[in-house]
Amino acid sequence: MKERKDALINYWKEENVIKDEKIIKAFREIPRENFILKEDLHRTYGDYPLNIGFGATISQPTTVVIMLESLDIKEGNKILEIGTGSGWSTALLSVLAGNKGHVYSVEVVKELVDFARDNLKKLKIRNAKVFHTDGSKGFKKYAPYDRIILHAASDDIPEEIIKQLKNKGIFLGPIGNQYNQTMVKIVKEGKNINKENLGDFIFIPLKKK
Repeated sequence: MKERKDALINYWKEENVIKDEKIIKAFREIPRENFILKEDLHRTYGDYPLNIGFGATISQPTTVVIMLESLDIKEGNKILEIGTGSGWSTALLSVLAGNKGHVYSVEVVKELVDFARDNLKKLKIRNAKVFHTDGSKGFKKYAPYDRIILHAASDDIPEEIIKQLKNKGIFLGPIGNQYNQTMVKIVKEGKNINKENLGDFIFIPLKKK
């Protein structure tokens, strides 16, 4: 399994997929095998999404690291994650945010909330919390956030979520319908937003209660 993990990292470096060594370090530190179904253990470091039940997937590793690098996470950041899934990305975010940072992750499927909480607890991750709630309008309880990451496709730019960013904060997520989505990065500049399209991706649609 270590060989497959190393092979992925070497591929990212050779193809200049990512350049931030902090993300490589986090990827090495967090065992993806802890966040997938037992029957898929042999596929842990395949570069493709895996089903985790309840109509959800754990995203392709390359997609996740591209998103994390684009977020430009700083130590001490307060991060909102929408779509916890099994908690793998949550764990990576927790490493990047550091001991002084906080990750607040929301998930609409109760069974996945329980799964993610158990997975994070086993790794003794203390700076990330998972909440069972509809994240389609963000999570105002701990707003404003330095970074917001969306793991499901929203039909349009979610203005209610963007409002929960701090000034200079960054939002990243797929925008579009189930057949045609673009990864969008938004930087909040006062009352304005700067938008950048990062290419085409496919995610499941954003679920609502």
